Amino acid sequence: MCMKRRSFLSSSAALLAGTVLMSKDSHGGQVHSPHLHAPSLMSECANRFLAALDPNQRGKATFPFDSEERLNWHFIPKERKGLPLREMTPYQKHLASALLAAGLSQTGYIKAVTIMSLEDVLKVMENDSGERRNPEKYYFSVFGTPSDGSTWGYRVEGHHLSQNYTVVNGTVVDGPSFFGANPAEVRQGARKGLRTLAAEDDLGLELMHALNDEQRKLAIVSPTAYGEILTGANRNAALQGQPSGLSASKMNANQFDALFTLLKEYAHNVPDELAERRVAQINRAKRNIYFAWSGGITPGDPRYYRVQASSFLVEFDDTQDNANHIHTVWRDFGGDFGLDLLQQHYHEAHQK
Repeated sequence: MCMKRRSFLSSSAALLAGTVLMSKDSHGGQVHSPHLHAPSLMSECANRFLAALDPNQRGKATFPFDSEERLNWHFIPKERKGLPLREMTPYQKHLASALLAAGLSQTGYIKAVTIMSLEDVLKVMENDSGERRNPEKYYFSVFGTPSDGSTWGYRVEGHHLSQNYTVVNGTVVDGPSFFGANPAEVRQGARKGLRTLAAEDDLGLELMHALNDEQRKLAIVSPTAYGEILTGANRNAALQGQPSGLSASKMNANQFDALFTLLKEYAHNVPDELAERRVAQINRAKRNIYFAWSGGITPGDPRYYRVQASSFLVEFDDTQDNANHIHTVWRDFGGDFGLDLLQQHYHEAHQK
């Protein structure tokens, strides 16, 4: 996605989250709160959302921070714990949307709500009753008590979407971060031509086609595409053994730029503060990054790729439903669920 479009889109997500952060002045007019950084915005949105729920709803939406449920993430169409959109009033849905937007850039938010809307496309394609394919079967869960100085987290999850956030003493870590699209390209009906995750798909193919024959031989780790992202919905994202594929150290400047552009597409799904952390991880890795591919290299071929460094992993697959069904994920080997941050926090607290 070009920078111009991202710049245009990034303003709206902040506006959406900011709609819940307005107060009344002495004349009854609305006054916007001053700019809040991501953890403060998240806690404010979470508290506004929780305050709008009745006791029964709040019981579904809230969990202790140390609950095992916090680590129980997935991306398939199944029932989950948490409060689903379909059990909310219109006002509560607006506040839930603001909480979702607080953890995403506008680019990421557009992807998220489009993914939700694809359930209506599947409902028609599969002649579903609306029970399995339902754009309101997305669940909101808050772990712990949201505040700037506490340890807490939240998750927004449903079919093909799982966004997980952990906040420790005013520092937020995102991950795992999953986006999927089925169909990857809508091929019939009023929304024909829609491609929700087009950039992740196209930029991967562009990088493969930028490689020469020898480099492709190193990059292609299997002629047959893997049927699924290898890390699945595991709590630990680490793959066994050393990274495989083509080392970025063997890429020329243009090829490395293409790799960096692909990684930035994933990095900028989250707000600037969080995206900067992801980009810093990419920059620290320098050329110690591996690009691996399986499957064909022509649009329409079943295909899979991953980009792996010492601290992060990106996976993509488009293999199911005649290669028209995409899964993508950003994993942080130490930061998923805030585990590194929590370990550091507990260590410092113990030392004190």
